[in-house]
Amino acid sequence: MTILCVRFQLPPMYEALPGLLGLLEDFTPVVEALPPDGALADLRGAERYFGRSAVELASVIRVRALARYGVDCVIGAGPGPMLARAALRDARPGVTCTVPEDPDGIAEFLAERPVSALPGVGAATARTLGEYGLDTLGLVAGAPLSTLQRLIGARAGRELRERASGIDRGRVVPNAVSRSLMTERAFGIDELDPDRHRRALLSAAEELGARLRAMERICRTLTLTVRYADLPHSRLRSSGGTPTSTLRTRTLKEPTAHSPALAKAAYGMYEALGLQRARVRGLALRAEGLAPADQASRQLTFDPVDEKVRRIEEVADRARAKFGPRAVMSGALAA
Repeated sequence: MTILCVRFQLPPMYEALPGLLGLLEDFTPVVEALPPDGALADLRGAERYFGRSAVELASVIRVRALARYGVDCVIGAGPGPMLARAALRDARPGVTCTVPEDPDGIAEFLAERPVSALPGVGAATARTLGEYGLDTLGLVAGAPLSTLQRLIGARAGRELRERASGIDRGRVVPNAVSRSLMTERAFGIDELDPDRHRRALLSAAEELGARLRAMERICRTLTLTVRYADLPHSRLRSSGGTPTSTLRTRTLKEPTAHSPALAKAAYGMYEALGLQRARVRGLALRAEGLAPADQASRQLTFDPVDEKVRRIEEVADRARAKFGPRAVMSGALAA
């Protein structure tokens, strides 16, 4: 067992994922973030260095996450990323679910699991296979390749049969998602007013932009989290006793730290939700895929207003650095 798939049980809008990913990086530099709450970690080097198995290291990771952040996690372990993610489906807090390393053990582990247990197999593919009685991975692994290719395509059929047979060709690809920033706005009462929602988004986008510029970073992706009250008036209501939350992610047209661009993207995600008198408890924006600002490429524009706004933004940043974050703010927020 060399690969761990970890899912942290984060409360809604809890900004701990970057630190938790850093915790994994204490053991191995080969960490791939799986937003919004998970990661893959390749522990091959760590097993040799620490003299412990991946399952033993998983126990240490769990204890440290609880001690440092008060966050529990569920962990799946396997000889490859796909198998570790499949094991995660059966994992429980406090117990690491493992996939055996030998071929017979892998085949036995996968045989009775539904096709949808494989990462990347969507509902449409699972439904198509199920219509022909191929509803478990064991049946898919034993089906003729020509049948699978006829049902879902040549390449997809070949890859699915390999994966259902336990052939895991994936690898953990370190990425920069762990270097992210988040800011949130909580309402004192459950808020129905869309104008107040938009003002909160504007405030969050301006703070996020200012922090990115102070760090000389740009972001490629923006994620919006809307947390609702668990009341009948909410459009989305949870079946349990905890508030419902919705998460939306958008890749920006060009990486940026420009506050108006971040606010525009945030507004777009919010409007796309089509909320109707939803009682909102809080909003959060997360900037992900950070990169140095000197790597940014910006579309040239002949709009003098945009250039003026950017110059004003630079002056405002200097004022905030000298007099505090509330020294300069948008007129819409000062009203």
